[in-house]
Amino acid sequence: MADDKEVEKTIAEDLVVTKYKLAGQIVNRVLEQVIAKCVPEASAREICEFGDKLILEETSKVFKKEKDSKKGIAFSTCVSVNNCICHFSPIPSETDYFLKQGDLAKIDLGAHIDGFIAVVAHTVVVGGGEVTGRAADVLLAAYLASEAALRLLRPGNENQAITDVVQKISAEYGCKPVEGMLSHQLKQFRIDGEKSIIQNPSEAQRKEHEKATLETYEVYGMDVLVSTGEGVGREMDTRCTIYKKTDEIYQLKLKASRMFYSEVRNKHGSMPFNLRSLVLYERPGELVAQFKFTALLLPSGTHRITGLPFDKSQCKTDRTIKDPELNSLLNSSAKSNKKKKKKTGTEEAMEVETAA
Repeated sequence: MADDKEVEKTIAEDLVVTKYKLAGQIVNRVLEQVIAKCVPEASAREICEFGDKLILEETSKVFKKEKDSKKGIAFSTCVSVNNCICHFSPIPSETDYFLKQGDLAKIDLGAHIDGFIAVVAHTVVVGGGEVTGRAADVLLAAYLASEAALRLLRPGNENQAITDVVQKISAEYGCKPVEGMLSHQLKQFRIDGEKSIIQNPSEAQRKEHEKATLETYEVYGMDVLVSTGEGVGREMDTRCTIYKKTDEIYQLKLKASRMFYSEVRNKHGSMPFNLRSLVLYERPGELVAQFKFTALLLPSGTHRITGLPFDKSQCKTDRTIKDPELNSLLNSSAKSNKKKKKKTGTEEAMEVETAA
């Protein structure tokens, strides 16, 4: 008998590439509009709700003929400010946060089409203007570390190489990557695939974390989080509102529980969802910056399909990268030198959309 197991869909198929690309376009458009809402006195809760609403609206407009195709939020919109590391997305019953001039706001969100996920994160300075001191250091460290990671996200490279370069660039700016944070391989309906890239691992984490070699036709959500402090996240009194369904099987006795589970399964599948991950914080007074992008490892090269440009000139600091190897890496092209075949035009179009 033939094997009935469904073959895993990858970016070796043009249609899968198209779905990733469309999801990437959607999250970039939503990110731009969410950033525009990040002004002094704005409500973090309202911004998060606005971002989620936009993702649902935008994903509903594509692939309408595929009636069984699931689309929507792959990662609920979060606005984590200053020393809040990640996952701040308060529900109405929780304490809100109102943005202030000069805040460092990390916007994190994701969308999917038919389970093909595009995630993105970007850090903005509320109110704009010149950025100095430790805020400038951490912004440049996180941004340049993400740019270096992009250049190492190539088939044949090992995940440990990316871990090391993020650590080194952060150190050049007197900062530390947030300990133990993972960037995962993305698969259909899986935001946390088998392979991952760890940041600033402890000795125990370094021993336990599985080494892996990147391969063609893989997709990664590369997430860089850098802190001016120790780089150690800690829980405070902020309630966790973002959850994800696991593969565990339970016998639910209450009708309300069964109804809730059914709604989560139908609306979100295995994607993270918000009740409207733990909310983590650095020590008070410290700052955390984040940049995240989605990258497709295609035969024609690595294609970044999410992420917005970042203006480095707004950051004024005396610190610079002195390591010649790091500078050489950052000055290298993020684009592939391989000539692309002109059979479909799909990959050609994606190269134009790569954020510089």
